[in-house]
Amino acid sequence: MRGRCLLNPLPLLLTPKPPSRPLAAHFRARAAPHRPAPAPSSAPRRGPLDEPDVGISRFASSIPGFRGALKQRYSDFIVHEVARDGALVRLTSFDLPDDDERGDNAEDADGDDVDHSRALESFRLLCGEADYGALRGFLERVLEGDDGDLSPIILSADADKAHRSEVHEFIKRNFKFLVTDTVEQSDGVQKCIRVRLGSGPRGGRGRNRRAMGSSGWRDDRPFDSRGSTSWPYHLGKYLRFHLYKENRDTQEALGVIGKMLGVQPRSFGFAGTKDKRAVTTQQVTLFKVHASRLAALNSKLAGIRVGDFSYINEGLALGQLRGNRFAITLRNVVAESDGVIKAAVDGLSKNGFINYYGLQRFGSGSVPGHFIGAALLRGEWRHAVSLILGTRVCYKGHGDIDAALSGIPRHLTLERSMLQRLKKYPGNYLQALMAIPKTLRLMYVHSYQSYLWNHAASMRVEKYGISQVVEGDLVYKKGCSLGEAATADTFDDDDSHTNSSEMEMSCETLPEEVVKSVKIADSEDILNAVYTFEDVVLPLPGSETLFPGNEVAGIYHEIAKQDGISLIESVHGITDFSITGMKGGYRRVLQRPIDFEWDLMTYTDDNVPLVETDLTVLSRTQSSEANKLLSDGSSSCSSCDSELDASFDTSEPTTEASSEKTKSIGISDLLPEKLAVKLEFTLPASSYATMAIRELTKTSTSVAYQKTLNY
Repeated sequence: MRGRCLLNPLPLLLTPKPPSRPLAAHFRARAAPHRPAPAPSSAPRRGPLDEPDVGISRFASSIPGFRGALKQRYSDFIVHEVARDGALVRLTSFDLPDDDERGDNAEDADGDDVDHSRALESFRLLCGEADYGALRGFLERVLEGDDGDLSPIILSADADKAHRSEVHEFIKRNFKFLVTDTVEQSDGVQKCIRVRLGSGPRGGRGRNRRAMGSSGWRDDRPFDSRGSTSWPYHLGKYLRFHLYKENRDTQEALGVIGKMLGVQPRSFGFAGTKDKRAVTTQQVTLFKVHASRLAALNSKLAGIRVGDFSYINEGLALGQLRGNRFAITLRNVVAESDGVIKAAVDGLSKNGFINYYGLQRFGSGSVPGHFIGAALLRGEWRHAVSLILGTRVCYKGHGDIDAALSGIPRHLTLERSMLQRLKKYPGNYLQALMAIPKTLRLMYVHSYQSYLWNHAASMRVEKYGISQVVEGDLVYKKGCSLGEAATADTFDDDDSHTNSSEMEMSCETLPEEVVKSVKIADSEDILNAVYTFEDVVLPLPGSETLFPGNEVAGIYHEIAKQDGISLIESVHGITDFSITGMKGGYRRVLQRPIDFEWDLMTYTDDNVPLVETDLTVLSRTQSSEANKLLSDGSSSCSSCDSELDASFDTSEPTTEASSEKTKSIGISDLLPEKLAVKLEFTLPASSYATMAIRELTKTSTSVAYQKTLNY
């Protein structure tokens, strides 16, 4: 950090004053909207969430902060995933792996001149005359090249699961260009096998057609994502790649890629979602797809790049990461002096921050996720459906389903699935909720757990401070590794991931062996100073978690009771919507940034990025690919990266003409100099960089407040 004297210093933005009323009263006031009452969707909306609404009200230190705009440009917030092995995930290459020489042609090992007659005869013996005729006719149309309008065929009803498995394996072994899956009769009882043309050179244009045959078989469900049926033995079954994205959700980006490849969302695996308004790089796995197919998309993708390809034997699952490395630029910084900034930064580095769940944990929609979670925990299925549907779909009751479906946008897949389920099961709102992917169903309850945790953390800090452990605190036993304590839920579930940009999908649970490593600090521990405040944790309530042995435990039950929720028993017995159906978890109350670095910077142009992205760096070494950039034809040099940035976010306006005009007359040299603070640090998985920035600036991270700073 270099010292400098600020011209025209402005008054320091003071630290927000804690609530003057008792904390319990403060909690009661905040909790009131969550009590069983008329649905929030039918009541006037209070506006976007603010931090106190979800229990964020304390700071780790009283060191004054300073004012600075967070995410004025999305390129001011750069995130690199830290993999399980500690490696920093960066986009460094678009090259194909050395063992990818076979490419997509490997999928078409069967030539058109292959004689399938012997296999067909065997199929006749396995499945009978009717299915033999259906498959034979299907193959004849394939070999004739009539695949433009080629619909799948459905074999005879088959209640024998073992026999169905045998048929699946037979077709996979003998007709490698075909793909099978199981569909059910419209009565939801009988099952049969559906056969279609697979992906690849022989996949044809009609492989995604759906039809409802006269037999009444439901042929409207999405096809399985089984990948190539003739995968090379020498390759791992999963393609691992680095996903670079700008101003897009992780699931939105993967949805675009999946649509272009013709694969289902569940084919992708990733360790965690990354911020939308940011530039992020993370690892992703894809089941049985060649790198050449994925790399070919780079010239067509906007705001997205894929690279650093390799093949591995296991796919990624949520939570399989060590953390994230952040490079954050605060613009329009205002402080009384450089000394104030330095003191605030040193305070963050030394004291850390309260490890709150940030606002994005609770969603950006008009109905927060913990509202929905509370309704689910109470067993109010109709109310929960109304909360989910009421804000984005014109739906007032079961009689309006057809009208709602006809007017719902295609991208609202979750809402569409719920309405379709309601149409099939009129009045059965629990069935409608079960149409939501399991990860998101659980996420609503996790959101309520996080809401409780935030309030408990605020009470713990206000009542006892952060200087020491007090009797009754929950602590990790000495010798236990906290780094692996919180891991993500993994689900044995066939539901595909749903694009849920409104809520961060990061689920915490605790392995059984870690549950046993938590204890309540006793008087002997305090006397011998065995633990420090960094060892203190608070629970995410569940069936296997302990509550603190002091007054902090009461706030969990107090707020839950006000919301009509029990933390020790389920009122409805539905595991996915019950806290007692989850193991629960623990979360460190205080978190310090790791490998912390910072610097003061000056700038004059708001449209010029102040930190290089992976793509900017890569452009200098791979010019042929970089010149294309993100399909907008912009130059790749770092000096004009602002134009690249602006091409993906209309909220960051800039024009080439105005930029060139400024350069030509030399006005940029006369613009007032502005101050920025650049921060780089690493946080464990599920810790929020926005909460670190909140501690630094002592200001709100809400979107509404941050917009007032973007001048």
